[in-house]
Amino acid sequence: MGALDGIRIVEIAGLGPTPFAAMWFADHGAQVIRITRPGARHVLGLDRDVLDRGRDWVELDLKSDADRANARALIGQADGLIEGMRPGVMERLGLGPKDFPENPRLVYGRMTGWGQHGPLAHSAGHDLTYLAITGALHAIGPADHPVPPLNLLGDFAGGSMYLVAGMLAAMLAAGRTGRGQVVDAAISDGVAHLMAMISGMRAAGVWADARAANLLDGAAPYYTCYPCADGRFLAVGAIEPQFWADLVARLGLDAGALPDRMDPANWPALRGILATVIATRSRDDWAAVLEGTDACAAPVLSIDEAPHHPHNIARAAFAGSEPAPAPRLSDTPGSLREERRITVDQALSRWGTEGASR
Repeated sequence: MGALDGIRIVEIAGLGPTPFAAMWFADHGAQVIRITRPGARHVLGLDRDVLDRGRDWVELDLKSDADRANARALIGQADGLIEGMRPGVMERLGLGPKDFPENPRLVYGRMTGWGQHGPLAHSAGHDLTYLAITGALHAIGPADHPVPPLNLLGDFAGGSMYLVAGMLAAMLAAGRTGRGQVVDAAISDGVAHLMAMISGMRAAGVWADARAANLLDGAAPYYTCYPCADGRFLAVGAIEPQFWADLVARLGLDAGALPDRMDPANWPALRGILATVIATRSRDDWAAVLEGTDACAAPVLSIDEAPHHPHNIARAAFAGSEPAPAPRLSDTPGSLREERRITVDQALSRWGTEGASR
């Protein structure tokens, strides 16, 4: 019984941000049915995509009149729809937001890179290109070139989680008004919004519009990563003076002999001093000294190592190699459920017996 038990979501199968959003809903108890093309294969060649977990699926060819009718039957009973088609595609299929007058409470979640309108709305793109126009990509990486932050910042943070937040907000509104609405979740919009603090710092004149020149972009010697003796890395985030003092003491340095860290002109020299000391021991040696203290330092773990860290084990942050549902809810925690292929009749029957639409 998750927090969203009884909420019915139809997901039009897609890549990246749409399945992640649907996974989040399913993790927290929503009854999500994914519509996928018959015989569709995953573009990455995966036998099972973690992002598809927790919901059943039906195979429908939306170019077929009969299968579109089946899709309409599902969407007509849903609280929410998740789709990631280019603008206009769902309308051409007769499955657009205005095509369900029988379901006035429907929250229609639209996930795209550029949004439903604007000069780029109908052009192709990917996480990296959506990031490029927000200022975020320009700010990430070493001084000589920007670096793609995987697809975490765009697809999943600026995309999926903004779609989830928007749909939940719209569902709350529908509970008061009886009216659903369209949620236009554009990755470029979401990332621009995520840049609120950095944009504010820039406007205040305390952030340089350049990479590796600021407090949080790796330039500061107290907020960066250092190589250790074994070639692995230690992350240091000792921003506040008291945390810096703890770090310096545990590294065996004399705080009084160090350059003033508040003057950016001293950052290269200070970084060199810390790099020399940290390079004398292995990553795990430093972890043994620094973890669990106020030095604000942690070992940089690989993807394979992360599930085995004692803190992640204690928190049950992973279920095997998969991330567990997040965040933690005290009374209605999320849970993992198996996925299976079902028919439309089975889906409608399930929805008819597993809770009324809210």
